[in-house]
Amino acid sequence: MSTEMIVPVDRETVAALSRSKNEPAWLAELRVQALEKAAELNLPIVEKTKIDRWNLQAYGTPTSVNAVTAWNEVPAFIREVFEDEAADLNNVVVQHNSGAVYSQLQEDLKQQGVIFTDLETAVREHEALVKEYLFQAVAYDEHRIAAIHAALWNGGVFLYVPKNVEVSVPLQALFGHDNASATFAPHVLIVADSNSRVNYVDNFISAEMSEASVINGVVEVFVKSGAQVNYASIHHMGAQAADISYRRAHVENDGRIEWVVGEMHNGNAVSETTSILKGNGSTSDAKIICVGNGEQKLNITTKAVHFGKSSDSQMITRAVMREQASSIINGITKIEKGATKANGEQTERVLMLSPKARGDANPILLIDEDDVTAGHAASAGQVNQEQVFYMMSRGIKREDAEKLIIRGFLDPVVTELPNEELQTLLRRYIERKLGQ
Repeated sequence: MSTEMIVPVDRETVAALSRSKNEPAWLAELRVQALEKAAELNLPIVEKTKIDRWNLQAYGTPTSVNAVTAWNEVPAFIREVFEDEAADLNNVVVQHNSGAVYSQLQEDLKQQGVIFTDLETAVREHEALVKEYLFQAVAYDEHRIAAIHAALWNGGVFLYVPKNVEVSVPLQALFGHDNASATFAPHVLIVADSNSRVNYVDNFISAEMSEASVINGVVEVFVKSGAQVNYASIHHMGAQAADISYRRAHVENDGRIEWVVGEMHNGNAVSETTSILKGNGSTSDAKIICVGNGEQKLNITTKAVHFGKSSDSQMITRAVMREQASSIINGITKIEKGATKANGEQTERVLMLSPKARGDANPILLIDEDDVTAGHAASAGQVNQEQVFYMMSRGIKREDAEKLIIRGFLDPVVTELPNEELQTLLRRYIERKLGQ
């Protein structure tokens, strides 16, 4: 079968990738099957966004990387994420382009059975555990983008928290990209066993590059009974990068997933964050923030699917569009038949700071059960010019006035983040985005 015209690499490249990483036979076979499936599948349907017009062939090729043993050997543009000298570097995984280069986990967590490493290493050292969950939340044959990811994924993170273990410190991953010719497709796999607790944070960053590239990331989270996962992710990539990210959590009885996503990307982006509330009493809380400028096209979807009785989902999305940027903000609450006493609430708000900016807020409720509660609120509109003129009359420049309005619009969400360090980090990215 010839796949060169539809997918960005050939079969031999994928086979060579598996050999270079000494992967087990089942994973090598899965990669090849995914590549062949990609040639048969369509692109995902993205509401009101024509991603077929994007350059989706710019995946580059898998490139070898050299591991480092000290933090000061990590590339400088990645180290800059931790501007605070007091930052905790004891629990960090770092990926540079096509592979992981640095990994640290404090000894007491290891003694409790916590596994936190890059996914490539986990495949070799914890094969049975990885095999049980890999591509079980985001199936490789869902659409072409998922299949290409399954064929080419690299680096990534594997996090496992055993039963009844509570991890009090945040575990962090840094994904850095500065070579457009190198494939960059991290896969994050998190398993929180029964009654465990963990906070995980990742950052996607890149150096400025003149060539186009595709970032194709997938996140799979499995929250067992009574467990809680707090997942925070911030994307701040270059304008030439198309960022396509799928995040999905399966939540069992009385489990809880909390999503905090900062879409500070500078290029076109598609982001889908989904909670599958399988268990009774399972809960999801998603807070999404994005800022668009230039001619960016953003499609941000937050979704909760209720199967469990008395399950609860909360969604808040706030987007700011500047200049000629456009966004499609989707909130989807799906309550399946049998999910009695379920509750789903969502709010989407888009603020446009320019007559040429565009933003659509689309709340969607799909209810197949009578004994439930659900609601939504949505708005999309221009900034109140009276507020701008008032501040300008007090000597504030228009640009600074807009920034103040943006901060006031986003801050109610930012302040709900779980800790001050994360709030400070997200504010830093917002300021960088507004400073362009």
